[in-house]
Amino acid sequence: MRPAYQDIVDTITRRIASGVYRPGSRLPSEAQFCAEFRVSPMTLRRALNILLDQGLILAEKGRGTFVRPLGLTDCVFRLEDLEGGWVDESTSVRLLAASTTKASDRVAEKLALEPGSRVVYLRRLVLKGERPAMYHVEYVIFDPRRPLVESQLQITPLAGLLSGDRGNTFPRGTVTLRALSLSAEAARVLEEPVGAPALCLEHVFEDNERRPVSWGWFLLRADLFQLTARLGPEWQASQEVDRG
Repeated sequence: MRPAYQDIVDTITRRIASGVYRPGSRLPSEAQFCAEFRVSPMTLRRALNILLDQGLILAEKGRGTFVRPLGLTDCVFRLEDLEGGWVDESTSVRLLAASTTKASDRVAEKLALEPGSRVVYLRRLVLKGERPAMYHVEYVIFDPRRPLVESQLQITPLAGLLSGDRGNTFPRGTVTLRALSLSAEAARVLEEPVGAPALCLEHVFEDNERRPVSWGWFLLRADLFQLTARLGPEWQASQEVDRG
């Protein structure tokens, strides 16, 4: 049986989506809602708190509760959408290079190592059929006691590359998305003109002790990838469920 507060959340969300409660308008008082839904003030407040967390309403002390107007800052982009729509049996991952090397100053800084420390250097190319789509460069801390390196080298499915299906997953990290122009080396691999626009998805993965384990970046052809966000009460509510 669904809890009463969830029925209230769904009802108010539908009313906001259909325009019964318009952006900026004041909602009925708590007493009115309690009488309508035949619930206690505690149950109603639990429902309103969920709507607050979802960003659908605003509570102003002494004035009441209002429908929150939506803006561009409400856009939510999920990186998993980059994978959807074009990944099928024709998509493959090709290992271009796998070797150990000495960490440059930049690599050492990202992985919290001394310059010159031994690291694993990996390069991969994701193809859509025979067409280059994504170029991945990664530096991994070298530790012969860990099976990490072996699992890295065995990755072939794209789902494993993007979704963390590496045998040993990383518990935390940071991901930065930005636009850039392709260097000569990256343009050659992706078969694009030098300076062509691309999306860069940079990542730093960490272990349980918050020590960097891997640093790298995906270069995504701008003509093959996009992120789309939907605005509206029903989408905000679904995104909150997804995050939960």
